[in-house]
Amino acid sequence: MRKWLVMLIFALFLGAEGAQASKRIVVDLSKQEAYAYEDGRLVFSGWVSTGRPGRRTPPGHYRVLEKARYHVSSKYPEPHGGAVMNYMLRLTDYGIAMHLGYVPNYPASHGCIRMENGFAQKMYSWATVGTPVLVRGTPPRSIDRPLSHYSFRTASSGFSDEETSYVGKDPLKFLSTVPGKRLSEKKKKKIAKVKRRVHRRKRHSKTVLAQKRKEPMTPLAMLRD
Repeated sequence: MRKWLVMLIFALFLGAEGAQASKRIVVDLSKQEAYAYEDGRLVFSGWVSTGRPGRRTPPGHYRVLEKARYHVSSKYPEPHGGAVMNYMLRLTDYGIAMHLGYVPNYPASHGCIRMENGFAQKMYSWATVGTPVLVRGTPPRSIDRPLSHYSFRTASSGFSDEETSYVGKDPLKFLSTVPGKRLSEKKKKKIAKVKRRVHRRKRHSKTVLAQKRKEPMTPLAMLRD
């Protein structure tokens, strides 16, 4: 009886290992895309944004060490942390993870693999602790790609407000890092001129109002009051 019990436990253990080994994540740095494979078959994929220059995501073989649906970084932004990294799949002990985040069409993270909204939730539910992760390729400066269907999934599609806030609690902080169109010197001078004009008008209005307050009231003004 004991022998059969040991064999049963061993078989269940091998079955669990086999089920886990059938899943695999591949992150292509060149395409800025991640793929989920099961039994050698692609089941879904999604856009990602990996480490920016100077903070590149290191290629290599990893495993999912930990999962956390709600997570706050203890490291970024430096020095005290606080960055929201929900739907986190930790890959290393020194700060590399896959998580929900702002995904532009270029590498923008501090080294983590940001997953777009919708894709992050799906990957988190599908992956298990121990799932192998292969990171390969060379990241580009930017990449042309169409809008993903995940971009259109909102709270009305079944996600909560927190889940759809893929840029975290401070979206302007992330969006401010996106390069924009540079103004010409002529345009800058014109804007500065308009600002000075508005400032002078405000200062003049304050001066006039202060003078009126200091002037003594005439008998006619007292009658009106």
